[in-house]
Amino acid sequence: MPTTARRLLLLAATSIVLALLMTTAWVRMYGGRSAPRGPDSAPSGTPVSAAKKDLYFCPMHPGMRSDRPGDCPICGMRMVPVAEETAPPGSPPGPAAGSPGKKTLYRSTMNPGEVSDRPGKDSMGMEMVPVEMEEPSSQGTTVEGHAVVRIPDLKQRLIGVATQIVRRGPFIRRIKTVGRVTVDETRLHHVHTKVTGWIEALHSPATGEYVRKGQPLLSIYSPELLASQEEYLVALRNRDAMGDQAPPAAGQRAEELLESARQRLLLFDLTEEQIRRLTASGTAERTVTLEAPISGYVLVRNVTHGERIEANTTLIEIADLSRVWVIASVYEYELPFLRVGQPAEMTLSYLPGRSIRGRVALVYPVLDAATRTVQVRLEFPNPDLKLKPEMYADVELRGDLGERLAVPESAVLSTGTRDIVFVSQGEGTFEPREVRLGLRASDAVEILDGLAEGEAVVTSGNFLIDSESRLKSALQSAGGPPPAQPASTPDGASKER
Repeated sequence: MPTTARRLLLLAATSIVLALLMTTAWVRMYGGRSAPRGPDSAPSGTPVSAAKKDLYFCPMHPGMRSDRPGDCPICGMRMVPVAEETAPPGSPPGPAAGSPGKKTLYRSTMNPGEVSDRPGKDSMGMEMVPVEMEEPSSQGTTVEGHAVVRIPDLKQRLIGVATQIVRRGPFIRRIKTVGRVTVDETRLHHVHTKVTGWIEALHSPATGEYVRKGQPLLSIYSPELLASQEEYLVALRNRDAMGDQAPPAAGQRAEELLESARQRLLLFDLTEEQIRRLTASGTAERTVTLEAPISGYVLVRNVTHGERIEANTTLIEIADLSRVWVIASVYEYELPFLRVGQPAEMTLSYLPGRSIRGRVALVYPVLDAATRTVQVRLEFPNPDLKLKPEMYADVELRGDLGERLAVPESAVLSTGTRDIVFVSQGEGTFEPREVRLGLRASDAVEILDGLAEGEAVVTSGNFLIDSESRLKSALQSAGGPPPAQPASTPDGASKER
């Protein structure tokens, strides 16, 4: 066979294959949009009633429909069956043609705001799909671009609409935060000496060990303290030497001098027991021993043997850790849920499964400008010393404000200037309602105004209802379809609206 004839034969076969492929694609894409077929055998003049016909459409491309199951030729998703009323032959096109109180519009699948009252193509060349819109009624209320909208039950199931009855109930917010364990400042004691001297001996345990009240801590030598003891002993001997034959004025003066010397020793932190021993012995002690003022743990020891000390030197810090504080930070919007005496619960990472209960002791009066938080002081018992200062702990506070009218947080749509919920009126009708919000709990919002107990609000799918409501409100505010724009007919010719 000549080469030219072979080439012509191959070209003809290729053209036939391409034609078959294009025909098949056209049938898949536009087979579902063709006019419904009526019964061919119906006699002339016999009225043909509407019949049910199963159609399939793509969830991602609602305009892509077919009368047989399959995959969407655009995105490949499985097409979903939907039952529609097919009109008799010769009736006007569009869903539910001639339904009372409704009209058919055509909307772009790529730009939902592009609407026409006639079929055709949108500005992007995509086929516009028919949508059924309710005629504007005097009963439809509009709230900032939202109108009452009716959505069929099948469409509600497809978009996952869910409602919930508005009730009055416990309004509880659980506040979870992180706290830091600190020493109870009311159980912390600093040991100082009020004289200058030298450390002669250290009796206290090392840092971190436990001491009992009255236990010797350290012995100091102080010339000033030694002179004060001598003054006390001189005043004591002078009083005893005067006896009962002394004039009353002289005896009273001796008693005053003795009491003054005794008070001086007390101000130098000598105990009553040490003064009694000094009185009994009649000899001043070269060194004086300081005792623990409370029972607790030595947190700081700043001195060593032989060190010279001043009156302002902090020698030892002792803390009673049987009760500790936990300092936590709470955001300012959570302050209404806090009060003094409120129960608190704390868990530690190194004690899994165990919780410790305490209470709120103080809400600090100053806000941190950088973090917008307020510090809260919590008190916890610590009898087994499991809570150690500078530990981090997970804290949970439970704020109960009693019974209040509230809805789930997912039911509220914020427009930036107003808060709107959709109230179910039954039979697929949803009314937009402006509400005034109060406090926010963990998963609910308090309603101050706009809703009544017993009404049903949309909690799921309200974003899609919102788009339908906005579209209907736009049509109603314009008095009908938007201004005419050229819509392309299926054959590509431009048609005015």
